[in-house]
Amino acid sequence: MPTRSRGPQPSSGREPEEGLERVYQDRSLSCRDCAEEFTFSAGEQAFFASKGLTNDPQRCPSCRAIAKRARSNEGPREFHAAICGACGGQAIVPFAPRNDRPVYCSSCFDKVRAGTLTATVTV
Repeated sequence: MPTRSRGPQPSSGREPEEGLERVYQDRSLSCRDCAEEFTFSAGEQAFFASKGLTNDPQRCPSCRAIAKRARSNEGPREFHAAICGACGGQAIVPFAPRNDRPVYCSSCFDKVRAGTLTATVTV
């Protein structure tokens, strides 16, 4: 059953004219992992478009779930200690800091994101 939605149709690559609705229809896609065909439903297409996603899914739902479990089974996230580039305090970050970019503690990062802190100190 076709689903109506405002917004661009992911596969068209064109912006809809103002005020027009897109009609999505179920499409058959091939999974890149198992090569089985699966249905990319009209409702899923409308959801993808509402989230601004422009690419079609590459995996069927079962292979998507397997890939998600594999990503989450990599163990606990590794955190690294660093010195905040703004206040000089300790920052714990989920990535290995590099010397070419500043690292901020949580409070300074929030200020940088809000645009209230722009000065950085290279340490």
